[in-house]
Formats: sequence, C-alpha cells, structure tokens
Amino acid sequence: MRLPVQELMNMYKNNVYAVAFNICKNASDAEDVVQDTFLQYYMTHKSFDNEQHIRAWLLRVAINKAKNIQSSFWHRNGMPLDDYIETFSFETPETKELFEEVMKLPKKYRVVVHLFYYEDYSIKEIAKILRTTESNIKVRLSRGRAKLKDALKEGWEDEQ
Repeated sequence: MRLPVQELMNMYKNNVYAVAFNICKNASDAEDVVQDTFLQYYMTHKSFDNEQHIRAWLLRVAINKAKNIQSSFWHRNGMPLDDYIETFSFETPETKELFEEVMKLPKKYRVVVHLFYYEDYSIKEIAKILRTTESNIKVRLSRGRAKLKDALKEGWEDEQ
C-alpha cells in the first residue's frame, strides 16, 4: 500500500513535527525532520500493510532523524529551550507549565510520554516504534509520570 505524499503530509505533518520537536527541542530542527521524513517516504519504494503501518514508519523515521540531529555538532552547541518556549502560545498557564515539565524530562521518558498521551499510541505500539519491550515502555511511562507528578507537585506546594 502506498499513499500520495501530499495526503500523508496533510494527515501526519503535525504528528511528525510534535515527535521531532519533542526530541530536538528546537522548532527549525523539527521542521527539517518533517521535511526529511516525508522526502524519505517519497524516495523509498517500500510497500506498507496499511495506513497505521505508514504512520508508525513515519514516526520511527522522524525519531531516528531527530536523534541524529540531536547528536550533531550544531545541536550540542545550539540555543537553550527557554528561548524557543516563548514563541509558543498556550491556552492556560497550567498547559504551559505542563509542557515545560514534559520537556524537562529525560529523553527516554519524554518520548514515551509524548507518544502515549499526545499521539494516542498503545504501549504495544510504542514498543514496536521504539524497538524495545512492552515492559520497558511501561517502566519508562511510570517513571516519567512519577517525575512529572513530583515536579508539578513541587510547583503547587511553592504557590501555597
């Protein structure tokens, strides 16, 4: 099964961007990852089983490309995340606070939390995408939640 690139971009551009931004923590790098991901899809001659298979493949490619950018010289010597957070608009202050805390998580927890909560993937699907075991994903998700809970709890205690 192959779908036209333009159709896939309309359906999954935001998902690919969100995953890429989650790893890169940089809007321009995430945009590059989106472009490279769809270009790779266009150039590949791979046949897919169904639309979900295409979506998982796109996200896997985006994750790999984002990791490559993150390990590059430019990423190691780039600007801090705080400079970019100011360019986003959030519905509520709590949404911004949650976003900031998620972005502070270590990458292995941040990616799993993002795929589970923002992309609505199951634990089994995340395990396939990240090429690890389901139990590993459950542990990462649990630890990520615990870190978020602690971080957000501290914020609420400071305000009282």
